[in-house]
Amino acid sequence: MSDAAAPPRGGTWDAVVVGGGFYGACIAAYLVRQRGLERVCVVEREPRLLSRASFNNQARVHNGYHYPRSFTTAFRSRVNLPRFVADWPDAVKRDFTKTYAIARRNSKVTSRQFVRFCREIGASLRPADEAVASLFAPRLVESVFDVQEWAFDASVLAAWAREELARCGVEVRLSTRATAVRRASEHELVVHVESGEEGVRTPGGATAAEDILVTRLAFNCTYAGLNQIAGDFGGVRTGLKQEITEIALLDLPHPLRDIGVTVMDGPFYSMMPFPARQLHTLTHVRYTPHLQWVDRPGIDPYGRLSDYEGGTRAAWMLRDVARYMPGIADASYVESLFEVKTVLMKNEANDARPILFESNADLPGFFSVLGGKIDNIYDVLEELDAYAL
Repeated sequence: MSDAAAPPRGGTWDAVVVGGGFYGACIAAYLVRQRGLERVCVVEREPRLLSRASFNNQARVHNGYHYPRSFTTAFRSRVNLPRFVADWPDAVKRDFTKTYAIARRNSKVTSRQFVRFCREIGASLRPADEAVASLFAPRLVESVFDVQEWAFDASVLAAWAREELARCGVEVRLSTRATAVRRASEHELVVHVESGEEGVRTPGGATAAEDILVTRLAFNCTYAGLNQIAGDFGGVRTGLKQEITEIALLDLPHPLRDIGVTVMDGPFYSMMPFPARQLHTLTHVRYTPHLQWVDRPGIDPYGRLSDYEGGTRAAWMLRDVARYMPGIADASYVESLFEVKTVLMKNEANDARPILFESNADLPGFFSVLGGKIDNIYDVLEELDAYAL
């Protein structure tokens, strides 16, 4: 391929990581520190690292409690949480009380089942203090438990990513989008990218600068954009579902400010500290998903998000939450974070959150990576350990 033989200015790399979220940053650092690669490039379509799904989420460091219908996911969270806390202690917020409440009706797990499940995975659990339990309406809530589960500060992780990639000598190209990947030879790939001062969403039809990166390894860590890279890549084999989701940000009254709450397991809600903004997130199983579709090449999820004109459902969330926790009526709604959430279709029924790690048979050296939780990063790195890169 002539372009690969004489790229305009992209250069030749040991690895190109497409996607500058938490997973992309961790993989790039791993390739340098654990696998000894010297020339690694990260391509990120946004002007900042960790600015999409890595930031716009519940900021929860899972410890297994959330997954009574998926033992494997719960157990992996139990294994990964202490590792995450040890590796990023400054990003972990622990100075709050985390509670799980079991609803009396419509829950897919009873209090007795939840207690047994926690014992099976080795998760700490005890009845909540009366001061916390009294925040819930007893006619709707069967039991309230005090658990060990924490939150993370995405802004701290973003600062770590910037500093760590610089220490590793990784080149970071912001406002740059990978448009295609092609096989140049048996051991070489070319990644086509576009960039511009205003990023990929150039106003007024401005022409983006095109470039070609030659590499023997490429990692597709674009989350919702996994299937949007063209060329010789036909998309991942695993079916994906996309959701436009809303996370409401709240300023809570004093009795609720120092707690996190999950009412489960069914059409209920979760409220977690959001350290990056000194607020709380509120998500609701019924109202958080706004729009859903089966993912496929040619439908840009971020384009759909940009064009979406649906309004906030925060008032509906708060109205329903107030039935279970009357004190929420004194909360102040600040704003909502709208983001695309990507789910493996095969796990919708059991609520499992395994990683997606696919190597492409037609593009040797090309990997697609997706994780549903921040602590899944260790599962990804264990997969990478098994490959002779």
